[in-house]
Amino acid sequence: MPAREVLAGLDIGTTKIACLVAEIESGQPPKISGIGIHPSEGLRKGVVVNLEKTTNSVIKAVEDAELMSGTKIDSVFCGIAGDHIKSINSRGVIALSKAEDEINSFDVEKVIEAAKALAIPQDREIIHVLPQEFCVDDQSGIKDPVGMSGVRLEAEVHIVTGAVTSAQNIYKSVRRAGLEIKELVLESLASSYALLYPEEGELGVVLIDLGGGTTDIAIFYEGSIRHTAVIGLGGKNVTNDIAFGLKTPTDYAEELKKNYGCAFVRSVDADEMIEVPGVGGREPRELSRSVLASIIEPRVEEILEFCLREVKRGECFEDLTSGVVLTGGGSLMEGVVELAEKVFDMPARVGRPKGITGLTEQASSPIHSTGVGLILYGQKHKKELNQKEGGKFKKIFKYLKSCFSEYF
Repeated sequence: MPAREVLAGLDIGTTKIACLVAEIESGQPPKISGIGIHPSEGLRKGVVVNLEKTTNSVIKAVEDAELMSGTKIDSVFCGIAGDHIKSINSRGVIALSKAEDEINSFDVEKVIEAAKALAIPQDREIIHVLPQEFCVDDQSGIKDPVGMSGVRLEAEVHIVTGAVTSAQNIYKSVRRAGLEIKELVLESLASSYALLYPEEGELGVVLIDLGGGTTDIAIFYEGSIRHTAVIGLGGKNVTNDIAFGLKTPTDYAEELKKNYGCAFVRSVDADEMIEVPGVGGREPRELSRSVLASIIEPRVEEILEFCLREVKRGECFEDLTSGVVLTGGGSLMEGVVELAEKVFDMPARVGRPKGITGLTEQASSPIHSTGVGLILYGQKHKKELNQKEGGKFKKIFKYLKSCFSEYF
């Protein structure tokens, strides 16, 4: 890795497309030098439904980020979400040739490949294979088996898959904007790099990203990701409920949600009044803010209850000692933390991006959790990504050498 380089994260969301640019120096936290945000057009629930509009939104967000940073961007780490995302835990096993030989990185690659050998439908593709732990002979709970000795190596992995067409359309949109995708990264995984403390991941935590069109969930326990899911509900559903309930245009409903919204009715002063714009030239009217909260709370509670149902599908619900971390634009609403604590019956907090310098005031907002996380993910995995891209012949040679040594 050069002493100084530039990384970019592209968060393609349902309501906004955000591009963050960072300068990377060896041994230093990323320095955010540019942020570009543009309303997202052409996406529904995290999935591209209009290629041209999505491409134009990407171009505008990237141009703003380039202008602010004074840097030309040619490649990005790009987030992927949508309710087409599915995950499964799998196990792989291989026999090691000689007990006295040390386990090497190629053995680890082989056992992970064995864990990937699942019957996956043709319309789906693997986005991530995330190792959880390894087992050498009868010793389990190993995070890195390289250097150990044994005759049997097992790996437990978390496999994230997505619809082939959805991934292809994201690639097409970004390439039409003149950019290459370094890697497609699950948005909740990226956010975890920006938000979670190591002790939270060890003790058990659920990360919930309350986005505009989808809500992303990721469970971490003992330092590994255990379960991921995406729910096709988000802030847009709340906005639509307000527009319908208060008989006001959607744009005004969005402003009411942002400026006066509260997800916990008991937190609102019943005497506080707000002005609601009328439809079709009608006069605005005054309503109690508690009326607005009474529309918002049931929908947010429903979203959180769907999240709870997904979390319970994981195998470590009882072990989530660190509770819930909320992020995304929806986490900025007053009362969301209190409602989450009520639904999950565990402590909750709002997660804000950390581990960065530069434009920290703007980038530390929960709306940029994915963008910052993509940069931190890229910084951590850039070296192995380069090795993966440049080491194909080396890998083939290693494979042939291992096959040869097994027989001679």
